[in-house]
This record gives sequence, C-alpha cells and structure tokens, in this order.
Amino acid sequence: MEFSPVEPESLALDCRLPHRQTAPVVVASPHSGSHYPASFLAEAAVPLAALRRAEDAFVDELFAIAPAIGIPLLAARFPRSYVDANREPYELDPAMFEGPLPRPLNHRSSRVAAGLGMIPRVAASGEPIYRTRVSSDEIELRLSSCWRPYHAALSSLVEQTHRTFGSTLLIDAHSMPSSASGLGPRDRDHRVDIVLGDNHGEACASYLVDWVERWLAGRGLRVQRNQPYAGGFTTQRYGRPDVGRHTLQIEINRALYMDELRHEKLPTAGIVERLMSRLLEELASEALSQLSPRPLAAE
Repeated sequence: MEFSPVEPESLALDCRLPHRQTAPVVVASPHSGSHYPASFLAEAAVPLAALRRAEDAFVDELFAIAPAIGIPLLAARFPRSYVDANREPYELDPAMFEGPLPRPLNHRSSRVAAGLGMIPRVAASGEPIYRTRVSSDEIELRLSSCWRPYHAALSSLVEQTHRTFGSTLLIDAHSMPSSASGLGPRDRDHRVDIVLGDNHGEACASYLVDWVERWLAGRGLRVQRNQPYAGGFTTQRYGRPDVGRHTLQIEINRALYMDELRHEKLPTAGIVERLMSRLLEELASEALSQLSPRPLAAE
C-alpha cells in the first residue's frame, strides 16, 4: 500500500471479501493504512517519515491471500498516527485538545500516558505530532470518519462469521519494530520474530495459540507470547473464548520483510508473505475442524 495524501472524506476501509467464506476466520489489519489527509500533514510538526514509522507497513499485503482461501480481510486505509483503531474510542489525552471534551474520557491509561491514545500525541520517535493544541471537534470527526466505520465493519464480519459457523477466530495482524526486543535487525541469534498476543489468555483459547506457536516455531521462527505485546482494544473487545469468539494478535518483526529506514520491502518479503499464506491456509482448516460445530452449507 503506497502513501498518498488525501482529504478526510476519501478515507475509507479496504474490506476484501471472499466469494464464499469457508472457515470461521477473519483477518484484520488496523495499522497498515498510509492514506494521509492533506490537512493532517499540514498541521504536523514532524516530517512524514516520522509519522510513517508508526505504520504496520505492508502487513495487509502479507495476509493478502485471505479472500482467495475463503477468509475476509479488513484493512484500515487511514494511518495510525491519525487515528489508532486499536484503542478505545475516547482513550485520549485531554491536554492535547482545545475546546469542550466529550465525557466520559479515558485519560488514565498507560497508553495515553505514553502519548499513544486513539488520536496519538507523539510519533513513534517520541516527538510531538502537533505544533499546537488540536481542536476538540477533531475527536468526533475522526471517530465518525475512521474509527467507527472500521469497527462497524469488523463487528459485522465477526458477527456474520459467528452466525454462520457458531464460532470465530479473529487474527489481528500487526508488525513490530526490530528494536522492540532491544536488539538490532541483524542480531538473528536473539531476535524475536513473532509475538503472539492473547491478552494473557483472556482473548483466545490456549490450544489455538499453542497450535499457531508450534506451527511458526516449526518453520524456524522465534516466537514469544504477550511480551512486549499482549494485545490492545481489539483483543479486549472481540476476544471472548467462553462464547466461541477468539482473537489472536500476531506481531511480525519488520526486519524480516522490510527496510525500516527506507520504508521499503526487502527481497525476503515474498518469503514472509508465502509463510503467512500457508499459515492462514492451515489455520483455516484447523479452525474449521476444532471450532465450528455447524456443517458448512452448500452453495
């Protein structure tokens, strides 16, 4: 997905539906968007390169096979530095805004303290994104144009899948900077390749997480659970394994497939894409056999 400056009204979602859904699996990528509103770029106090460091660049492409194998894929087109769809809707820093604020406001979370609320205050580098305070009108504007449409679409996909199959597994797809483990991209002996987040066992059945971990480790990847990423709003909202609604966050180390400084794919990107494609194919079969109590109706 290439960068292009656009106006807010043209921001949208990329919802790719299969001809026929054949497994109780949905894939979502809330942070791979790169369509920046021109007005946002004009207000930014940091260069575009600093804003783009927050993107889960190319993650939607790594899972692009999903519709072809009967799995819906939802990707945000708006960038994370503009609206973070993996945060609560009013998880905001009140000091950022000028004007009356909505109530209630969740301003005490650790994410808000770090400047990473639903409307982020800081870029990935830690620098303030805005030169001045943001009009409080922007809160509802960005909720209505980005956050709510994304979660309305995701909720619909999850609900439809659950009605059809009696259960659902939502894969929340992300990437992480190679520095997340405190190690450089070339320190292969210690680097964590994949972090699986299940909200410390609250969002997904352990046997599904075990299966994914074994599958990835069996392909030579170094896998870690819940550290440093256990999952955000998506795992908390959609993960209810007690009623057959499972959510698993997958974080892929960017050093596996992209040049983080140049924001470009590496030649290895094709390898990672094929790996994620195979994972989805086999996970779809596993989920269909283990999760779905209902036979799939014929067309």
